[in-house]
Amino acid sequence: MGSETGTGEKAVFFILGAFVGAATALLLAPKSGEETRKYLAAKAREKAEQISAQGRELAEKASGLVEKGKEYLDQQKGQLSAALEAGKQAYREEKEKAKV
Repeated sequence: MGSETGTGEKAVFFILGAFVGAATALLLAPKSGEETRKYLAAKAREKAEQISAQGRELAEKASGLVEKGKEYLDQQKGQLSAALEAGKQAYREEKEKAKV
């Protein structure tokens, strides 16, 4: 178990190092500071738009699942009501037979 934790920590540090390295490379690139800032801003907008689109897609899927769930519950409610009513009717009929 101890080696699994160490592996996870190593992976986290590797990813963190990769991000730090990428940020350093961008900042030290031969582009001017203004060009780099524009580039970073454009990439940030792209990612924000992608995340927003994915969020909308996820919300639509969730809404569809909620609707399907409501329909299923309504169907089950109807079947349960019908079964309950049939049980009541059968009870009344048996009760009448017992009186005779």
